[in-house]
Amino acid sequence: MNSINILINNSYGINIEKTFECGQCFRFDKTETGYGGVVFSKYAHFEQTEDGILVTGLTQNEVDSLFDLKRDYNEIDAVLQKDPVLADVIPYSKGIRLLKQQPFETLVSFIISASNNIPRIKKIVAALCQSFGEPIYEGERVYYSFPTPQKLACLSVSDLAPIRAGFRDKYIIDCAKKVASGEVDLEKIYGMPIDKARAELMRIAGVGNKVADCALLFGFGFFDSFPKDVWIKRILKALYGTETEKDLEFYGYGGLAQQYLFYYARQTNFNTEQK
Repeated sequence: MNSINILINNSYGINIEKTFECGQCFRFDKTETGYGGVVFSKYAHFEQTEDGILVTGLTQNEVDSLFDLKRDYNEIDAVLQKDPVLADVIPYSKGIRLLKQQPFETLVSFIISASNNIPRIKKIVAALCQSFGEPIYEGERVYYSFPTPQKLACLSVSDLAPIRAGFRDKYIIDCAKKVASGEVDLEKIYGMPIDKARAELMRIAGVGNKVADCALLFGFGFFDSFPKDVWIKRILKALYGTETEKDLEFYGYGGLAQQYLFYYARQTNFNTEQK
């Protein structure tokens, strides 16, 4: 790797296992010493050490962007702990960092996530990149960048058959065509109110509320975006007596609260059916 090693010191409180395993990203895998994956069309490695997180393969600006290091999570946690439920949840979930991922990659990845499980999502995303991305050489191994919307827009549904995405093939193509043509301008999403941004993404076939909210949270940095699936609804019902976050006050940080609640439920084997 040509990039220098960069240390994210412990003051940020980031836990890479929680961050990479909480369901927000699909291109990072465990290695002998940490996690490795492709980001910003580069292979990068992340290792948790006594001093912090050692990052190899990225520039300082890329590290700052990916981990959103200018945002103070201690302040956010202090605000969220005003909620008595989250006051109990945060000690389990603290260390999760919402990654600022590439918008198009995030959008397509969560289109693939519909009615799917994480191992299969990762397999399909990897196949999509290997088939249509650019090679990235790292020692004796070859990784692949995420394909551009222009590359995917030129394909047909039959071209995607080998990646075994099933009914999602046509949604991937529709997404790529609308983004490549500018019909859906991802750059303009950043400046929109969340309801308008969600509606804009939902112009793409296969993008419903949940996929749009995932893309807004993980790809565009809308911290108030609150993706809901059946599990989140059950968790909200069990802990708050409601299935919607609209009845709750998360002080503009609903997306992080959602991640904390979901991780807590997984780590504590929280049985929503018995609550």
